[in-house]
Amino acid sequence: MLALVLDVWLGVMDRYYFHWQLPWPEVLARYLMIWAAMLAVSSGVARRDHIGLTAFIMAIPFKLRRALLICMDLLALALFLYVAWFGIGFAQSGAPRHAMIFGASLAPFYAAIPAAAFMSSLQLVLVLLRDLGSHIDEPPFADHLEEELP
Repeated sequence: MLALVLDVWLGVMDRYYFHWQLPWPEVLARYLMIWAAMLAVSSGVARRDHIGLTAFIMAIPFKLRRALLICMDLLALALFLYVAWFGIGFAQSGAPRHAMIFGASLAPFYAAIPAAAFMSSLQLVLVLLRDLGSHIDEPPFADHLEEELP
């Protein structure tokens, strides 16, 4: 995010003050935004930040809720591993391609997909272990919900 903010700031300063007419800040900002958005997925997975699913899950009785969360974790893990596996090929397909503005290979930018999928997979494994853990007496992610309630 820091690189994105600095890049956008440089683009704004260039456009309105220095008039260097740099062609690359806007393109680089686009790719950095993709990286930031993709990496944010694993953060959301770790905290179960999905308002629709949270509202649905909290309406279900606790014993069924725990089983449903574990099933959802396993399905999501399978999805992220699938995306990670095929994302590697996607990132490799970007190696011979070059960004026209600054001539860099697109492989590092395409690598956001498998990197985010691998990180999300790791977060899902940790969330699954938390759900299977010794906190049987309290609902999953109960501490997270107490923070939101007044």
